[in-house]
Amino acid sequence: MRFLTAFILSVVVSSAYAQADQAVLAQAKANKDPLLATLKDLVSIESGSRDSEGLAKLAALIASRFKELGAEVELVPAADVYKMEDTPASIGQIVRATFKGKGTKKILLIAHMDTVYLKGMLAKQPFRVDGDRAYGLGIADDKQGVALILHTVAMLQKAGFRDYGTLTALINADEEISSPGSRATLTRLGAEHDATLSFEGSRIDQDKLALATAGIASVVLKVHGKASHAGSAPHLGVNALYELSHQILQMRDLSDPASGVKMNWTVSHAGTNRNVIPALAEATADVRVLRVSDYDGVEQKVRERIKKQLIPEAKVEMTFERRRPPLEAHAASKATAAHAQAIYKELGMSLVVDALAEGGGTDAAFAALKTQNAVVERFGLRGFGAHSNDDEYIMISSIEPRLYLATRLIMDIAQGKVR
Repeated sequence: MRFLTAFILSVVVSSAYAQADQAVLAQAKANKDPLLATLKDLVSIESGSRDSEGLAKLAALIASRFKELGAEVELVPAADVYKMEDTPASIGQIVRATFKGKGTKKILLIAHMDTVYLKGMLAKQPFRVDGDRAYGLGIADDKQGVALILHTVAMLQKAGFRDYGTLTALINADEEISSPGSRATLTRLGAEHDATLSFEGSRIDQDKLALATAGIASVVLKVHGKASHAGSAPHLGVNALYELSHQILQMRDLSDPASGVKMNWTVSHAGTNRNVIPALAEATADVRVLRVSDYDGVEQKVRERIKKQLIPEAKVEMTFERRRPPLEAHAASKATAAHAQAIYKELGMSLVVDALAEGGGTDAAFAALKTQNAVVERFGLRGFGAHSNDDEYIMISSIEPRLYLATRLIMDIAQGKVR
């Protein structure tokens, strides 16, 4: 009985696998080792979001790779910069590669080249392979995405496939600092294309795509008071710390579990010395929303609350930063993800589609901000350890299926097979 069950399962798997496009599958296999070599090249250039020199070097490498594939390539400077508390003076350029086809569909592929790591860390943690894992700083988030796009395009070129109207690849350099210089470009191109595939990585424990992510905002409060001697003349001061504490406490209940709104105070500091009434106090709150419209409601409530002061003489300043919009699941996105699931089944594999927001934000949300067209996230490799110091890696075994998925899906979108 056990033998019969195993035999039936093998037949089912073989049957599903036989449905795969053998030419695309062969190209996915052929690109496995070259993609690893590309990853080594990408990971070996440090590219923290504030490392202008490293970002310029990496952008030049990526641009040259796209040019070799026949693209029209532009290095696009940051434009319409959305200034936030941590926005640097210099923002890396965007690599935009455009391939012209003979069809009508416009398809956008996005990933980012910047990382969270500091310059100098590469020397101690170079690219390495250990079994089914390839390690490197930024390899999962998101240099694997850059490599996947390059080799997906290479597979399409090898097959002579040009049934799309325009195939655009956009690699930005400021995702880890909330895309202040690329968000406007992402939003504009997202609205201009029929479908956007974002190549952030998939999870190590589950092969998946994502249709929704949380929106991220921050509330920054600055309270200006007046310094005075805490022992001999506290009455002559205006205690900024007291007013800040009052403000935090009266805004501790703005989360709304029913709507998915979360607002939590996470950072605060005040004063300079133990014996000085603090003249300045600051605090920051983390805000998460599931709908773009929820931002307005949170901001309005905060602005109303800060009018109620404990110390009238204190000056309270508030900044509401919309760091990322949420990615919301539209009908076109759901249809595209369902089609992707069917493609994965050609390999005898299951693909989870997550319509519930989880984790951090995504550039895909900017691409979806002004369109109802398909925008789907997590076409990247399965990986682990993003933003950690010593264990970021991708699963090598995920290269072939993910190359197959992206290539086949682009073909089907271009040919109007996704409904």
